Formats: sequence, C-alpha cells, structure tokens
Amino acid sequence: MNFELTTEQKQLQDSAREMSRRDIEPILKHHDPDKPLPKEAMLEIFAFLARMGLLAPRLPEEHGGAGLKMLDYGLIFEQLPPVVAIALLAQDVTISRIFAESSEEQRERLLPSLVDGTRICCTGTTEPDAGSNPREVRTRAVEDADGFVVTGRKMWISNAAICDVINITCIDGVDEKGRGRIRRLVVDSAESAFTTAEIPCLGLRQGHLGEVLFEGCRVPKRNALGASGDAARVLTLTWNANRPLVGLSAVNMAQKAFDAALGYAGTRKQFGKLIGGHQLVQSRLAEIDAQITTSRLLCYAALDAIDQGHRANGSSAMAKRYSTTACERAITEAMQLHGAMGVARETGLEQLYRDVRMLPIPDGANNILELIQGRELTGLDAFR
Repeated sequence: MNFELTTEQKQLQDSAREMSRRDIEPILKHHDPDKPLPKEAMLEIFAFLARMGLLAPRLPEEHGGAGLKMLDYGLIFEQLPPVVAIALLAQDVTISRIFAESSEEQRERLLPSLVDGTRICCTGTTEPDAGSNPREVRTRAVEDADGFVVTGRKMWISNAAICDVINITCIDGVDEKGRGRIRRLVVDSAESAFTTAEIPCLGLRQGHLGEVLFEGCRVPKRNALGASGDAARVLTLTWNANRPLVGLSAVNMAQKAFDAALGYAGTRKQFGKLIGGHQLVQSRLAEIDAQITTSRLLCYAALDAIDQGHRANGSSAMAKRYSTTACERAITEAMQLHGAMGVARETGLEQLYRDVRMLPIPDGANNILELIQGRELTGLDAFR
C-alpha cells in the first residue's frame, strides 16, 4: 500500500488547481455570490473544463472521453470550486449514463456537444415524492406511434434551469412484481418542450438546483435509452463513484476553513499571546486536521476500490457520509476559532458553512447511505 502520489498525479492536481485559480475563480468572483450564474458564464467555465477532458472523464478515450481512473478524477475534482464541481458532476454523470445505455447512433448524435461543453445537460431522477428509491418515481412515459408522451415533475436537479438536455428516469409500465418499470429518456429542449425553475437554497447559490415540469412533453423514440428496466443498475454504478467525489468537495471546503483558522491562530492575540499558543486552540486545530485527513483518505480509498473492480457500494456510502459530516464539523470548529470573525461574510467561512451543509443530501442522503453500508456489512436489506 503506497500513500504517496505519483508525479503524474501531482501534476494533475497542480493543473486543476492552477486552472481553478486562473480561469474559474475570476468568473465566480465577477458575479453575485448569492445568485445563480448566468448560463453564458457556466458555458465559459465548461469550456475550460472541456479542454482538460473533464466533462467526460469516465468515457474511454476512443469514444471522446478522458479515460481517467476514478482516483485520478477525484484528485482533480477536489481542486475545483465546489459549486463548479457539482455542476461538472451533473454533466459528467449524465454523459456517462447516456453512453452506458445508448446505441452507437445515439452516442454519435447526442454526446459530442455535451462532451465539448457547448450544451449543458443534467439527470432527472428525484421527484417530490420519490428520492432515494428510483422505483417510486411517478413521471410516466406513454408510448404511441410517434414516440413517448411524458408527464411528471422532477425536483432537486443540478443544472436544471440552464440545461439543454435532460436524461430522465420515468416509468412506462409495471414489471411482473407490480413495480414501476424504469425507462430512461433523453429529453432535448430543441425538440421537446419542458419548463424549469430555480429553487433558492441555503448554499451553493451560484449553482443551478431546480425543478423540471413535463406536461404532455413529446419525446421521439430515437431518444429512448437501452432496454426498459436496465436503468436501475446504471444508476447504482454511477452513484458509487459520485459519492466519494461529493465527499471530496466537502474536503475542499474544510481545507480552506482549516487554512484560514491556522493563519488566524498565528496572528490573533488573546490573554497576552497568540491564540495558537493556547492548548485548547491547538487541540481544536489538531482535530480539524484529523477530520480533513480521514475524510480525504476514505474518499480516495473508495475511488481506488472502483478502479480495482471491487464492489464499492459500502465503501462509497461510508466515504460520502463520513466526509460530509466530518468536514461540516471541521468548518464549524474553524468558525469558532475565529470568534466573531467566523460569522462575518468577509472571511468567507459562513459561505463555506452554508455550502458544505448542502452536500449530505445529493447522490444519497446520509441516513440512506448508512443503511447501504449496514446492508453491505450484514447482508440484510433494511429498505424492504
């Protein structure tokens, strides 16, 4: 077991960090931190990501992707501003899911403009009454001679309000057990009308978390993916990689908060000396450092397990659940070490706190992930 990154991996991290500093952060700073970025700004950011092959990191190189190992992708992902990383994840995973379930004709028609970042996409699974269990979705696709008529509503969808293409989970009937039979359809705004709206949220406010409404939306048959019923397996495979990536966004935020707290401890004086010289402050800094380090390593381990072809359901769930919880605590501690300055907007810590609080929800709420890990440990399913 070698914990030392290779020269190539360090170069990947450095390149991503430099791109974020040079190209992406100025765009974010140019716009209101409390409002969703204009679509034009997000397209500009996606152009930078596309040049590094990051919009399709999981696709093989022969199909236009970067063919990255998941651990290497994670090393890059950790360096990106979290609001951009979550938007990237929505684009990347949608491309991956379309690729996994599409024919060669569909890949050639649907993917190039998504891979090069000239069009924005997202995945629509969650609904007002269906979250952790995709088989409970109620969005219905009724097939007729011309294609499908889709009726339903999707909620909490990243990139929803700025998307050109949405890959939706719906039902087109029932299986032999009477459960909804899952179907995946690619809905292109250029040919199928649907309505979107932003959802104001606690954090990640420059992002685009929204809802989508389908009212008799017509989708051509050529946009139906795979065989009806195959979609649940594809969802699980992509979720396993998404979860530690979300965890690494939490690590990114906690690291920023720790760096700020460490710097503050070396300049702020109380009781006649620098606060970094007090035992309690050193104890808190040590705990924050441990929370960040353990979170990072758990996420790396889960991504490496995927690269090694191991079953990653449990390790992926554990990595995301632990890291988002531990990093939220770390940011809280860093705020506390700043005293009143910790809640002042000028330090940026309050934004980190709001942003990290968003991450326990997507790609499996943490209480559900706890049950997934428990199922892997015991072999017993607590869901049914």
